[in-house]
Amino acid sequence: MSSRSAAAYPRRVSTDAPAAVPTDGPAGPRPRRPLLSVVALLLPGVALAAVLAAAITSVTAGDVFETLGLPDPGTFTRLGLPVAKVIAEVGAVVCVGSLLFAAFLVPPQKSGTLSVDGYAALRTAGWSAFVWFLGSALLVPFIAADVAGRPVTEMLRPRVLVDLVDAVEQAKAWTITTVIALVVAIGCRLVLSWGWTAVLFGLSLGGLLPVVVSGHSASGGAHDLATNSLLYHLFGASLWIGGLVALVAHAARRGDHLALATRRFSLVALVCWIAMALSGVINALVRLPIGELLTSDYGRLVLAKIGALLALFWFGYTQRRRAVRAVVDRGSPTTLLQLGAVEVLVMLATVGLSVALGRTPPPGSLGFVPDRMERLIGYELHGPPTLTRLLFDWRFDLVYGTAALVLAGLYVAGVIRLRRRGDRWPVGRTIAWIAGTLSLLMATSSGIGRYSPGMFSVHMGGHMILSMLVPILLVLGAPVTLALRAIKPAGRDAPPGPREWLLAFVHSPISRVLTHPLVALVLFVGSFYGLYFSGLFDVALSEHWAHLAMNAHFLIAGYVFFWPVIGVDPSPRPLPPLARIGLMFAAMVFHAFFGIALMMSRSVIGEIFYRDLNLPWVTDLLGDQRLGGGLSWATGEFPVIVVVIALVVQWARADERAARRTDRRADADGDADLTAYNAMLAKLAETDRGPRA
Repeated sequence: MSSRSAAAYPRRVSTDAPAAVPTDGPAGPRPRRPLLSVVALLLPGVALAAVLAAAITSVTAGDVFETLGLPDPGTFTRLGLPVAKVIAEVGAVVCVGSLLFAAFLVPPQKSGTLSVDGYAALRTAGWSAFVWFLGSALLVPFIAADVAGRPVTEMLRPRVLVDLVDAVEQAKAWTITTVIALVVAIGCRLVLSWGWTAVLFGLSLGGLLPVVVSGHSASGGAHDLATNSLLYHLFGASLWIGGLVALVAHAARRGDHLALATRRFSLVALVCWIAMALSGVINALVRLPIGELLTSDYGRLVLAKIGALLALFWFGYTQRRRAVRAVVDRGSPTTLLQLGAVEVLVMLATVGLSVALGRTPPPGSLGFVPDRMERLIGYELHGPPTLTRLLFDWRFDLVYGTAALVLAGLYVAGVIRLRRRGDRWPVGRTIAWIAGTLSLLMATSSGIGRYSPGMFSVHMGGHMILSMLVPILLVLGAPVTLALRAIKPAGRDAPPGPREWLLAFVHSPISRVLTHPLVALVLFVGSFYGLYFSGLFDVALSEHWAHLAMNAHFLIAGYVFFWPVIGVDPSPRPLPPLARIGLMFAAMVFHAFFGIALMMSRSVIGEIFYRDLNLPWVTDLLGDQRLGGGLSWATGEFPVIVVVIALVVQWARADERAARRTDRRADADGDADLTAYNAMLAKLAETDRGPRA
């Protein structure tokens, strides 16, 4: 993934120069300055979105200030805040979509450097990231003024602004987003390789997270469902809207591989629409009673957004089929440009509705104060965690529960594809993978996941499942090998596809660094000490996004540790058998010390949070913590047993495969190796008899 210097990049990357003859698009010179076509495409939609957001917010926000008796920050702040938010969000979605286009919708050159079209999309992403940065930076004083009820001009004093940013979560979140957007904008000016473009794409998606976890969905009751559904909604909207803008801009500059980019984006758009529709319904049900759908401002805005999504579905499902057919069959981008421009306009109007919806309080939320348990964990716990409740008191986790079901479905689909073409796949690997996904589902969506935020002992039990049991079962399922066998190769001269992207990631420097024995050991075991004994866990307990991040860390750290130890897939850093056993036992020693340290500790980890939660059946916090330490210590033996069994089985199968290869070679060459060996022994015997005679 190394970047190339600007001097080494071919001169044809300049977006001002005429391009070469396209490979699957219409022939002819491309228009100059393609960034102007993007601006011309976006300006009407951005203006419409800003007007909608400002007009609706001026009414709903005024009602909020009047109802709660809060000081009004003034018309300029009330109108300027939604306009700044529209600018920031449009910049974000265009940046994300352009990076998606440059990394995955058009192929790079064979050297790994971006092609002309990829570089043009990267430049668009850079300018969009700069707009995202400006809009986010502008939002910080507007949000501070809105919360303080003072004009925004008073927020421009550094001392006042810093104090309010530190106190207001949304202002703090937009400050973090501002920094990420600036890093992405600078990165788009520096990189030229496909690998680093993919990294910037991931970073741009990460820049959307701080705002999601700090809005009104992250507070109040059921904030876990509201926040998780909003994650899907925002990611889907960003990829769909931004990807369409990039595709239409690509068609306007008559770029290469237009048919390929259109087919790939159509699949992305379908997945994004499904994610947006389902997550939007869930988020609305959490915040809006059905009876308030027609009688409240929030409900009417939800209905307007539903209408916009249905219109977008009509564009995507019926109209774009004509555009795709016109591009694929005739190589003409005219239909795509016409329909795409109208669809972008509707999408940006939907962005304006979303901004207004985010500024409108749900019915019944004004002055509503959730009880202690709903405020801290988002839902009620109806009694002590009995075995029945841990197994059957489910609350589906939209992030990890959905991930478990999707991973299981994709794996089964890959196995079915292999069997249909006559290839075999070991049943044991399938059983291991399905067991791993079921364990992930149980740890996050059953009673274990439900009680985990409220009790340290249950949290530690879920931690052990996510960091030890689930990764072991997943690596034994050999998902990379299955994917490489099930996905069709792109071919020597064809553009790279999912199979080539997967290979590039497996052999990337990131994978090599993560699977280094010392790095994997520190991530797997060192994070236990760093999380629980540094005070970080105390800070993370009250934040839903921190629970999501902890679960992700447990899974990733466990997977990169067990992959080179017992993984069936080839590791970027293969280890000899003794090194595998040594690494495993070193990890278990440190893990055992961690469990003992928890059991012997005299201070309660997360004491402030647990005392504020005050569960009636947890009267001894230190005893509950010691129980969690005992679970951690006791479960440390299980991975050793599984790893030793897996290594013995793998060695036995390796010997059997070696023996079979030797037998096949002997059958093919008439046992030439054995004949030559016997001849050598006979010659040595004659040489030995000669001196004796």
